[in-house]
Amino acid sequence: MIENKYIQQEQPLAPKMDWKKFLGHKWVVENIPFFLFLAVLAVVYIYNGHHSDKLTRKISATEKHIKELEYEYKTIKSEVIFRSKASELVKAVAPLGLKELTTAPVLLSPR
Repeated sequence: MIENKYIQQEQPLAPKMDWKKFLGHKWVVENIPFFLFLAVLAVVYIYNGHHSDKLTRKISATEKHIKELEYEYKTIKSEVIFRSKASELVKAVAPLGLKELTTAPVLLSPR
């Protein structure tokens, strides 16, 4: 018969846990600071979520406002360019009695 060199030794079983010891009044009182710390962390976590949602909505509204201003800028710019054309200027000043020069301007020379 072959002998086994590695004989397993039986490990003693871990002693039973006494749950009353962990859930007793003394244990709860000793861990109140830890429970308060967990409560503060939970409040901070909830606040952070609400704050980030509010910030995201604010950023989205600001981006929308910027796009509207950009469109308004482009519209006004194209209108200014259109109104600054020579033909449009002549039409704009005609009610004032001003007319476009048909002769070349006279150059005054200093004496």
